[in-house]
Amino acid sequence: MLMQETTHATASALMGGYSPLAMIVIDPFTDQLLAANPAACELLCIEQLCTEQTGIEQGMSLAAPFSHRLSASLPLWVSFTDEALVQKTAWSDDLVILDMLRQPYRVEVYAQCIEDSDQLLLTLIDRNKAEQRRAKAELGRQHRQGEVGWQRVEQVFERIEKQNQLILGAAGEGIYGLDAEGKTTFVNPAAERILGWSTEDMVGHDAHLMFHHTHADGSQFPVQQCPIHASFSDGQVHHVDNEVFWHKNGEAIPVEYTSTPIFEMGRLVGAVVLFRDIRERKRAEQQLRDALAEVETLKQRLELENEYLQEEIKAELNHRDIVGNSPAVAQLIKQIEMVAPTNANVLISGESGTGKELIARAIHAGNARSDRPLIRVNCAAIPRDLFESEFFGHVKGAFTGAVQDRPGRFELAHGGTLFLDEVGEIPLELQSKLLRVLQDQQFERVGDNRTREVDVRVIAATNRELRDMIEAGHFREDLYFRLNVFPIDSVPLRKRIEDVPLLARHFLHRACLKFNKPGVRIPPAQLEILQRYPWPGNIRELENVIERQVIVTQDRRLVFDDLLLSEPPRLSSRNNSVHSVAHSSGQQSEAPLLTEHALSQRQQESTIAALSKAGGKVSGAGGAAELLGIKPTTLASRLTKWGIDPREFRKRKPHLSSKSHALD
Repeated sequence: MLMQETTHATASALMGGYSPLAMIVIDPFTDQLLAANPAACELLCIEQLCTEQTGIEQGMSLAAPFSHRLSASLPLWVSFTDEALVQKTAWSDDLVILDMLRQPYRVEVYAQCIEDSDQLLLTLIDRNKAEQRRAKAELGRQHRQGEVGWQRVEQVFERIEKQNQLILGAAGEGIYGLDAEGKTTFVNPAAERILGWSTEDMVGHDAHLMFHHTHADGSQFPVQQCPIHASFSDGQVHHVDNEVFWHKNGEAIPVEYTSTPIFEMGRLVGAVVLFRDIRERKRAEQQLRDALAEVETLKQRLELENEYLQEEIKAELNHRDIVGNSPAVAQLIKQIEMVAPTNANVLISGESGTGKELIARAIHAGNARSDRPLIRVNCAAIPRDLFESEFFGHVKGAFTGAVQDRPGRFELAHGGTLFLDEVGEIPLELQSKLLRVLQDQQFERVGDNRTREVDVRVIAATNRELRDMIEAGHFREDLYFRLNVFPIDSVPLRKRIEDVPLLARHFLHRACLKFNKPGVRIPPAQLEILQRYPWPGNIRELENVIERQVIVTQDRRLVFDDLLLSEPPRLSSRNNSVHSVAHSSGQQSEAPLLTEHALSQRQQESTIAALSKAGGKVSGAGGAAELLGIKPTTLASRLTKWGIDPREFRKRKPHLSSKSHALD
């Protein structure tokens, strides 16, 4: 009975099915739509539930709560229905209602409480259509007020609209507009071309959901995080240079864009977005990166190939790690190859820093004992009272501090090679015991009476003249002959100066790896400086100089200009004797010593020659600074100091000797 009364009240309230206004009946307490006339059915897309005359069939209601159609305007709906129930009538233009297809409609709503019930009769008016009708009515009034004036205004607007369309059509960048709700209001042809969507596809729809919904990696892009929509809330211009818009076919298009808010009478009403397709730029950047990577790969490959070829060229002359192609090195390698396969004792003589240990290791590596260790003993570093223990070992309690048995170096070298470096430093009282081991291959540990046998090959090295020590009574002659079965002379670097470039590059490569500074090089002019230096510290000094310059270099070029300016340390007495022997035997003498003035004179001559060759060009490719292997600022400072004008060398090429006399 109650359902029949409700249905009757509903049918009476809707006043038949011919009202042009959308009318519905709502029960706000049960949150149900009870009735709707055909106009409301059409507005809400629920025609399938409506009869021809009276709307929703009698006794039928939609199962879903009506509040589900209110989207974000639910709080407004609650206050609106409360007002209608209390005041019996209410009106609002802020509500948004979703139809069955979830499309939003902004509506004006008139509410009236149905007599003797808690139901509301709502009249819904589409705001967009209402505004269009009002605008049309306003135009009609203006037309009636003056048709001629209106025509002129219309022409002005048409002309402005035409100009705007021409501008939008001519723009190469994509442009589209948004209202404050994020719906597209206009699109220019460039935007259609870039995105693949037509104006009809885009206008009136949410642009973010259509082509800005996902990041480039496929992850979702919430609209709350979108810089474009941020313009609606903060009123600021937002520029993004690395994002994607999605083409209609699903392709991600790299873009940069600027979102600019639009204000009307101080009210934020939307935004205009200008975007640019940057696919070509991205491709160009990637091609550049690929090209740079390929160049770097080719560079590294060429460097490795060059290094390999250099190694191949000198492979026959470089035995193990011995670098050089001079006759002295060739003779040294020949000696190593002869003695290495044997078990003969070897005595290596030479100045400090000439690589005596390297020679010893090469001999050991060429012997069948190479699978056993090479034990090195630095005789100069052992305290005098510990020599016997270091050589032969000791047993527990042999002396104070001997808390356990300890093998000596001879035991450790059993089956291998013992390298006695600086053998001339062995105390005279221990030399007899060493001689016994070399003769009998037997020894006893300190504090032990057990004789032990060993199989050891001995290679000794010294930088002292052992014959002079024998005459002075500091070295046993019999021990000297036992060690000097096969003598090898380690030639000082000044006598194999042609090996300096190879050694310099070898040490440079090792230093670059050691200090993680790749790409460092030695200019040719600097190699010449290295070859003019006498190298009193031999190969060790050269290695130290290279390492030091690798550490301090800032432009990946090594400079040794100050090397010749520093006075080399005085050579040892042994070195002096070697020099005198060399002179007396007719060997080539060393480079003459240069005074400070003579050295400066030679430096000036070299600079003038470089300026002449470069045609007065100081810096840059082919400039004098590059030829000399120094920085342009260093060369400029020297030219100022010497009063040399490089412009003079652009007009003519002066003769070197005449310029040198002028400097005198």
